[in-house]
Amino acid sequence: METGVSLDEAIRISLTKPLSRRTERVSIEEARGRVTAVPLISKVDDPGFDNSAMDGFAVRVSDCEEEGARLEIVGTSQAGGASPPGIGAGQACRIMTGAILPNGADAIVMVEDTEIDGDHVVINGPARTGFIRRKAENLSIGQEALPSGSLLSSASVALAGTMGHGEIEVITRPRIAILSTGDELVQPGKDLSHGQIYESNSHALASLVESMGCEAVRHESANDSLGELRETLDSLSYCDAILTSGGVSMGEWDLVRKIMEEEGNLSFWRMKLRPGGPPLFGTWNGTPLFGLPGNPVSSLVVFHVLVASWISRSLGYHHEMGPSLSERVSVRLESDVSGAPGKLCLRRIRIRSEKGELLATTHTHQGSGNIHSMVAHNGLTLLPPDTDGKAGDVIDALWYR
Repeated sequence: METGVSLDEAIRISLTKPLSRRTERVSIEEARGRVTAVPLISKVDDPGFDNSAMDGFAVRVSDCEEEGARLEIVGTSQAGGASPPGIGAGQACRIMTGAILPNGADAIVMVEDTEIDGDHVVINGPARTGFIRRKAENLSIGQEALPSGSLLSSASVALAGTMGHGEIEVITRPRIAILSTGDELVQPGKDLSHGQIYESNSHALASLVESMGCEAVRHESANDSLGELRETLDSLSYCDAILTSGGVSMGEWDLVRKIMEEEGNLSFWRMKLRPGGPPLFGTWNGTPLFGLPGNPVSSLVVFHVLVASWISRSLGYHHEMGPSLSERVSVRLESDVSGAPGKLCLRRIRIRSEKGELLATTHTHQGSGNIHSMVAHNGLTLLPPDTDGKAGDVIDALWYR
């Protein structure tokens, strides 16, 4: 077991026991929010043929150089209809948006810029070549348009459909169990006795797990009993991973640390972070287990910087298009922010854009028990060990998505 590891070391160690990556095929109707397991290749050209971007008339530019040109209407091209007749000199074809461009046409005149005169059309506006959508200008057959590890948003589902995919191979959602520990915990909505607090960490962690493309299996909190904790962990070992919250520090009743030291397989304990110093990682009955701190801010921060990275790298998420909780940015501090001796410092900050620059400041106190600070702010500093941030400094930060 290693102790007092850096964030990079913690990620490296945890990846020696990655999440299992499995795949399945789902219909396009079920695909939104899933993650592609393989690159998606277009089965078609998009568009499949030259077509019009506007309702109007397909014409030849050379016939429309003078305003008021009068052209013979030789047919109609309708979206989804048969191929229209070609046009020659002095001719035009009525055309609808998305309809096939007639042979001989090289421009479109919008219907608003025309007048009908019997079987002729009078051209009162410009003939625009830019209103023609050219075959394969968006996608060509065989082109990779969605890489493996991409989160399927509404737009990317539409893209998959455009490419001809009725089914999509996706990463099976790993099941991640979530367990808070402590005699003092009571579920929200129930009455509190003196000395008790409402349990909130498991609900926040479940939301983060789902945001990372996994299935959250939230368990009711366990009391401070080795026997109950052992039984609960055993019952959750069928999951692909376990997250616990609380019980990982150095106290007599920090039972997650104690049971992992005595009965589990512990890989590391404690990290050089502030907040979030006492996490642990190992396996229980062969199942990867992260023991997160009980303080709510510490629990969420460690998930953001450690667990989310472990999930992403284990499952092969795309670095830009995969599920993610934050992005790394540079911000200019508007006020001083203190660092931490020997530790990566993750102060909560509010980031905003002003005049092309990202600015950051703090709005509440930074206590690790102050969950309101995670709502009042939208990012975290990445202050290196032994480094304070001064007003005006440009520093690295994580900006929540």
